[in-house]
Amino acid sequence: MNKLKRTAVRNESHPEEFILLGFADQPWLELPLFIILLITYPMAMMGNITIILVSKLDPRLHSPMYFFLTNLSFLDMCYTTSIVPQMLFNLGSSKKTISYMGCALQLYLFSTMGATECLLLAVMSFDRYVAICRPLQYTMIMNRLICILLATFVWLGGISYAIFEVTLTLQFPMCGVNKLDHLLCEIPVLIKTACGEKKTNELALSVICIFLIAVPFCLILASYASIGHAILKIKSSKGRRKAFGTCSSHLIVVLLFYGPAISMYLQSPSSISRDQPKFMALFYGVVTPILNPFIYTLRNKDIKAALGKLVRVMFRPKP
Repeated sequence: MNKLKRTAVRNESHPEEFILLGFADQPWLELPLFIILLITYPMAMMGNITIILVSKLDPRLHSPMYFFLTNLSFLDMCYTTSIVPQMLFNLGSSKKTISYMGCALQLYLFSTMGATECLLLAVMSFDRYVAICRPLQYTMIMNRLICILLATFVWLGGISYAIFEVTLTLQFPMCGVNKLDHLLCEIPVLIKTACGEKKTNELALSVICIFLIAVPFCLILASYASIGHAILKIKSSKGRRKAFGTCSSHLIVVLLFYGPAISMYLQSPSSISRDQPKFMALFYGVVTPILNPFIYTLRNKDIKAALGKLVRVMFRPKP
C-alpha cells in the first residue's frame, strides 16, 4: 500500500510523458510548418556538412575564422537535431507527446547547444575584430593554441550551464500537469508550468542568461562598432566591400539569434505570453541554425571558391 502511494506521488510530481500542445489552437499552421521543416532540415544538414568538409579539405581555409565556422556548423547540426525530428513527428502525427526522459534529454541538449552558440558567436566576433582592427598581430593573438582554448571554453561553458540550470529546473514538481503549451521542452516553459516556489530558479536563470546572452551580445556590438570604424578608414573601396562582406554574414546571424533569445530568456518565465515561446524558439532554435550554412556560403567568396574546386575535382573525368 505504501509502495503504491509513493508511486502515485512520484507520477504526480513527474509525469511519464508530456503533451506538447504546439499550435493546437491554430492547426492550420501545422502542415505548412511541417513541410518547411521537412525540406529545410535536410538542406541545412547537408550545408553544414559541406562547410565542415570544405574547411577541412582546402588548405586555404585552415585559419581561425574557418576553425570557428566549422565549430558553428557542427554545433548547428546538433542544435537542430535536438528538436526538429521531434517537431516533425508531432506536427505530422495526432499523438503529440514526448516521454519525461525524452523531455529531459532534449532539455540538456537544446540548452547546451543554445548556450554554446551564445558564447561561440561572441568568440567569432572577437576573431573578426582582431583580423580587421589588429591585422599585424592577428597570427600572434589568434594562434592555434588560443583558438583551441577558446573553443574548449565555449563548449564547457554551454555544458556547465545546461547541467546546472536543467537539473535545477527538473527538481520542480509538475503537480499532475503534463501539458506544455509549446513545440518542445524548454526551460522557461517548464518553470512556468511547474508548481511550488520558483522565484529562486527564475532569478538564477535571469542572472546566468545575463552573462550568457546580454554580455556576449554587448561585446559583439562593441566589436562591430570598432570593426565599422576601422573599415571606414580603408582607402580601397574593394577592401571595404570585402571587409563588410566578411562581417555582414556574422552580424546577420547575431541579430537573428540574439534578438529572440533576449526577449525570451531575459524576462521572468511567469510573464511570458502564451504564444511567445513557440515563435521565439523557432527563430533561435530552428531558423538561425538552418540559415547559417546558406548565409556563410552565399556571402563568403572563399567558401564558394573552395566548394567549386571540390566539385570540379569530384566530377572531373578520370583519364
